[in-house]
Amino acid sequence: MNMPIGPTLLAPLALMLAGGFPARACAEDSNWPSFRGPNALGVTKNAKPPTRWNVETGKNIKWKTAIPGLGLSSPIVWGGRLFLTTAVREDGEQDLKVGLYGDIKPVDDESSYRWQVLCLDKDTGSILWEQTACQGVPKVKRHTKASHANSTPATDGKHVVAFFGSEGLYCYDVEGKLIWKKDLGFLDSGYYVVPEAQWGFGSSPIIFDGKVYVQCDVQKNSFLAAYDVKDGRELWRAPRDEVPTWSTPAICCYKDRVQLVVNGYKHIGGYDALTGKEVWNIRGGGDIPVPTPIVKGGLIYITNAHGSMAPIYAIRASASGDITPSGDGGQGEHVAWWGARIGNYMQTPLVYRKRLYSCLDNGVLTCFDAVTGERLYRGRLGKGVSGFTASGVAAAGRLYYTSEDGEVHVVKAGEKFKPLAVNDMDEVCMATPAISGNTLFIRGQKHLFAIAEAASAPYTADGSRPPAPGRFDK
Repeated sequence: MNMPIGPTLLAPLALMLAGGFPARACAEDSNWPSFRGPNALGVTKNAKPPTRWNVETGKNIKWKTAIPGLGLSSPIVWGGRLFLTTAVREDGEQDLKVGLYGDIKPVDDESSYRWQVLCLDKDTGSILWEQTACQGVPKVKRHTKASHANSTPATDGKHVVAFFGSEGLYCYDVEGKLIWKKDLGFLDSGYYVVPEAQWGFGSSPIIFDGKVYVQCDVQKNSFLAAYDVKDGRELWRAPRDEVPTWSTPAICCYKDRVQLVVNGYKHIGGYDALTGKEVWNIRGGGDIPVPTPIVKGGLIYITNAHGSMAPIYAIRASASGDITPSGDGGQGEHVAWWGARIGNYMQTPLVYRKRLYSCLDNGVLTCFDAVTGERLYRGRLGKGVSGFTASGVAAAGRLYYTSEDGEVHVVKAGEKFKPLAVNDMDEVCMATPAISGNTLFIRGQKHLFAIAEAASAPYTADGSRPPAPGRFDK
């Protein structure tokens, strides 16, 4: 099985009116405040990142910056700053085994690490500050396809929240000053059937309306919680009878109701965002939940896989009570459409221009009508030998899917499968990209890349600054 990396997973917020976003949550189209941008939709309306680039020649590579350690979290952006996390091993580099394989054993490593939060200049790639949140031997082991910094940070433009699982939850201001920190206990994520198979924490924090929300589905004592972003005060905690989940929660605002929506195996559901009280639930699904819920057009889309099911649910935002569907597929009062064996394992889907795009670990991309669930096409990215863990993003009528081997596949959005380009990043890529303005930010195993049109100055293989004028990292 592939390692569940809560995608390098997960999601932020913005008040949505019947599935849409208001300006107050993300004042500029250039802000990408958490995993996959506002509420994990992975979409930006006005950005125009390039279709083609070349890392070797520097074509359309605005800058690249070497990032210490190993982290599979995604970059986030607010204003002119970019934030990301990493885990630096004190005595050497960390191995990362990618590909389509089924080894569930964790990495046996008793080394000491530094968990760090970094801030970069969005335009130049220069590191503005870095802070070490904590230091020591990890309390939980990681999978061979994971890191000790899988969770994507979140920001509201004033606060930067980073979650390192058992190593704690940390809140900084945008200048790097620690505001508060919390120890949330021993958060053991792994295959619930084989408890010794520790795989590392992956769910990311989100910030909404002055609150930090976390989903901690682990081997024992799973819970959801809300904290005051200003001081870390716990506002509520909701226990969950749930197996480990690597998904990030999402916010759904429909009429006068604000919900925190979560993926799961025993309990997919919606909770009142103010109190933590359950609103609705679905029982059953794939037993290793990874993708983040997404909300669009009054529907909540949730998928997961592994075990006997791989469902996609399109749930009405007005749902309440136990809405577990019977049979396989069909419609109901609370579920607009669903299928038991059409979902995916690792990636959070895309809803873009009234179509739902779902990509499997092996690069098979399926396009559905987002409203009816009708399958419009199925096509393959790559040759079926590379894994696909990073979730897709979309802009300017194009979809961007990154393979673990570092090939970024660009596909035209629409009801027919139309590949446009394949761009090789020349290093392993596990993290989901971010988009800000007309720039695509892609995190590789060793570098962070900024990709934008007309950046053609060459740079050396180690990313050193060229003698000619240009914005490339030192």
